[in-house]
Amino acid sequence: MGIGIHTAIQQSGFKRVKRGFRHAVPLNYIPDKAPGYGGENVPTDPYFPFQWYLKNTGQNGGKAKLDLNVLAAWDQGITGKNITTAIMDDGVDYMHADLKFNYNAEASYDFSSNDPFPYPRYTDDWFNSHGTRCAGEVAAARDNGICGVGVAYDSKIAGIRMLDQPYMTDLIEANSMGHEPHKIHIYSASWGPTDDGKTVDGPRNATMRAIVQGVNEGRNGLGNIYVWASGDGGEEDDCNCDGYAASMWTISINSAINDGQNAHYDESCSSTLASTFSNGAKDPNTGVATTDLYGKCTTTHSGTSAAAPEAAGVFALALEANPSLSWRDMQHLTVLTSKRNSLFDAKNRFHWTMNGVGLEFNHLFGFGVLDAGAMVALAKKWRTVPPRYHCEAGAITQMHRIPSSGSLYLPIKTNACKGTDTEVRYLEHVQAVITANASRRGDLELFLTSPMGTRSMILSKRANDDDRRDGFTKWPFMTTHTWGEYPQGTWIRSGWIKEFSLVLHGTKDPPYQTLSPASPHSKLAIVKKAHEDKDGN
Repeated sequence: MGIGIHTAIQQSGFKRVKRGFRHAVPLNYIPDKAPGYGGENVPTDPYFPFQWYLKNTGQNGGKAKLDLNVLAAWDQGITGKNITTAIMDDGVDYMHADLKFNYNAEASYDFSSNDPFPYPRYTDDWFNSHGTRCAGEVAAARDNGICGVGVAYDSKIAGIRMLDQPYMTDLIEANSMGHEPHKIHIYSASWGPTDDGKTVDGPRNATMRAIVQGVNEGRNGLGNIYVWASGDGGEEDDCNCDGYAASMWTISINSAINDGQNAHYDESCSSTLASTFSNGAKDPNTGVATTDLYGKCTTTHSGTSAAAPEAAGVFALALEANPSLSWRDMQHLTVLTSKRNSLFDAKNRFHWTMNGVGLEFNHLFGFGVLDAGAMVALAKKWRTVPPRYHCEAGAITQMHRIPSSGSLYLPIKTNACKGTDTEVRYLEHVQAVITANASRRGDLELFLTSPMGTRSMILSKRANDDDRRDGFTKWPFMTTHTWGEYPQGTWIRSGWIKEFSLVLHGTKDPPYQTLSPASPHSKLAIVKKAHEDKDGN
């Protein structure tokens, strides 16, 4: 019997970059002594007092209580047990004394060298320290006298080495995203297309299929959690031009610094779901304290690179609290428990806004900073949300030109597939799939306004983007800002356009019907009240 080849695809190389404020820090900052710390159930690890994002007492010019509230999760007995997070990066030093007992060798692999040992390639400039630093944020051990402590210090980390090579291919990315999907719960990615403010790029075909398969089939059908760093391109870039961070299948995480403002490298976009923390405002050494190469520790890890693994650690806590959470449940929990706290835009461009069902969002920070204590508490009593439906809500296919004097408004009136098998009444993600060209792509600014009046900037101007040839071709701009809203009515898209289709994702049935809010002032109570008022009309 002969063996045939069904498909052969030439793999072309492309560029993927690690996200981080500093690419390499050859010398580590070693603190002379830690500031005084007290209280019960506080880790004794020497660097824990410098982990202000875990417990912020105002050290190093930070704002007290602006942190991930992880001690409240640990106090509930939740520390990440039996959960594995894969660090897709440049390798993990799994022999580091703070990591070796929490390393999951069975779930690890090196796709750069094609062997089971994802150890980083050491260089004089410490360039391949990225993955080891991210790993420590998730699962560095507690009370062992070494470095600091991970957000989910009893969880496991797997190393997937795939970044350290001259170029990336679709196959390497796809194999990494789909590696051991039943042993790995969470995949953490602190990389993406070049953050130069002019690139529009995302996952190729095989990688996209791997991610979709992961959320549909991974974790024995509950779906893998893909956590993505939203990008370090600053105000000249827009993370909706990054097809990984802007995907509805991933949870995109931005960062704040220790006094509550956004970091100067943070990008804004409507697809960011929430935020964690990166570095301190006044002292460059007040970054994220974590494990480093050569068995060392660092306090200078930063960028949205540092933010994504913190989120992965919080999600690991939620999964221990409730192992039955689906990938969508995790997104709902993120929306409902993230806090505005004292996050603010340093340049006063993006204000906190309330959507049609009372959820506050910000174009920089999503729905706010993750709150591990609140997420774990809600996860414990969570009931899986109803099935998700995908509704093609309408399309405009004829070309429209923006008048030179201003904006173009394109309305799509939709019944959100009412009366069909795919009816959507409670929104999750909304995609505006757009084909557009411009004499200068970076001058395009696109907004999407929902029937309940929520206005999402789905593309901001990008000063470095001089493209006049490629434009956008069926690019799925995504917003999370209309989460929980009712989709029926007229959606308005403004901007120059060749083709525009609106895709609604959400549930037909109320998602929170069986949950009792802990407080009448909680987000859950506010959203439930909005739903009940709407349903009663």
